[in-house]
Amino acid sequence: MAFESLSERMNKAFRNITGKGKLTEKNMNDMLREVRMSLLEADVNYRVVKDFIERVKEKALGTEVMTSINPGQLVVKIVHDEIVDLLGSEDAPLNYKPSGITAIMMVGLQGTGKTTAAAKIANVIKKKQARKPLLVACDIIRPAAIEQLKTLGESIGVEVFSLGIETPALETAKQALAYAKQQQFDTVIFDTAGRLHIDEALMQELSDIKAEINPDDILLTVDAMTGQDIVNVAQSFHEQLNVSGLVLTKLDGDSRGGGILSVKTITQVPVKFVGLGEKIDDLDVFHPDRMADRILGMGDIVSLVEQAQEKMDMEEGAKSAKRMMSGQFTMDDMLFQFQQIKKMGSLGGMMKLIPGFSQMAGQIDETKAENTMKVREAIINSMTKEERANPSLLKASRKNRIARGSGTKVQDINRLLSEFDKMKQMMKQMSQMAGSGKMPMGMGAAMKGMGKMRGFPGMGKKRFK
Repeated sequence: MAFESLSERMNKAFRNITGKGKLTEKNMNDMLREVRMSLLEADVNYRVVKDFIERVKEKALGTEVMTSINPGQLVVKIVHDEIVDLLGSEDAPLNYKPSGITAIMMVGLQGTGKTTAAAKIANVIKKKQARKPLLVACDIIRPAAIEQLKTLGESIGVEVFSLGIETPALETAKQALAYAKQQQFDTVIFDTAGRLHIDEALMQELSDIKAEINPDDILLTVDAMTGQDIVNVAQSFHEQLNVSGLVLTKLDGDSRGGGILSVKTITQVPVKFVGLGEKIDDLDVFHPDRMADRILGMGDIVSLVEQAQEKMDMEEGAKSAKRMMSGQFTMDDMLFQFQQIKKMGSLGGMMKLIPGFSQMAGQIDETKAENTMKVREAIINSMTKEERANPSLLKASRKNRIARGSGTKVQDINRLLSEFDKMKQMMKQMSQMAGSGKMPMGMGAAMKGMGKMRGFPGMGKKRFK
């Protein structure tokens, strides 16, 4: 995942200063030297790093910070705010027209995920912003692009307009606008052609389409894996097309992430979306402050809550929570919790969003966690309704039947029952605390309790401390 190495080094630098009772120019310079090296190694532009360090130092050595009771924490805040400033300070939403059709033009080099990004954006604005998007296949250079866009459009229930590879892209764009007006679409996303490199023919075609559709947004897709070359590509496209925003793809890969910290400062083009995976839902609206939190290992609880609201069955979840807080906890409740966790994605990914737990995310073996979850689900699904409601019925003969039905061993069933008893006891304690007016255990205590469970997915013998 991008920024992992940067996050580790930044946190190391902060540990060396937050533990100091007094801030001096020496320990400040030591910290800034570590921050400078971490940014450069993350592939951030040298000039950007130089200006960044100077601004942090100027603010950190101010009287207010030097005389503060906890100067180390104030320095961390200064670094955080400066990173937010590098990333764009404020969210950069799409430039929707107050009325009529909003035209969005997708541009970029081949291989950056442009066609997929077009469909992902259509999915986001349809689901989250109640828009009625139309996708337009203007990439006739790569025949597979049209079929790819149609397949993606079908998967999200968004219509794709295409006149095939024989019709010029300019004519397709022109007729698509007329069709969108006739069918009352409010947003049209044009997937244009890309090249392996920037050339005159590509830019001329894009300029012609721009003149024809007069787009409200020109979004450039850039691959996070390309490092500082993001800046060069963005500058070239921006100079010729006046790009209004960037879509950063493959941020879930092994990129160092420096390009994203450089591009806004150098090009003044904001990042509007980030791709965090290959699935159609793996695209997020870009929030500079949340990204800064992630980079500094502070988590992103707001995004975690939003993901939960989007992916979890909130109504059934409320019913399950009510039952558990009243002291009732069955195998069906346990199965429901497993299913909700799966909907949220990887355990490691979730932990990165929880403040204080990002450093532990790397301890989780995702493959082992997924396999463990499948085994648990198979066991519970092999139980009768009566057995799920009352697991104490599970004697030897019943366990053998369940093991055969789920393709597992009796030891796996015993392990699950042991975890169930611990979770039930935990829920009982929380119910009692809630009934007495005391606050139920916080996230840290809950995770600590889960960490003590022998079979907590992917954690092996490691423990939360």
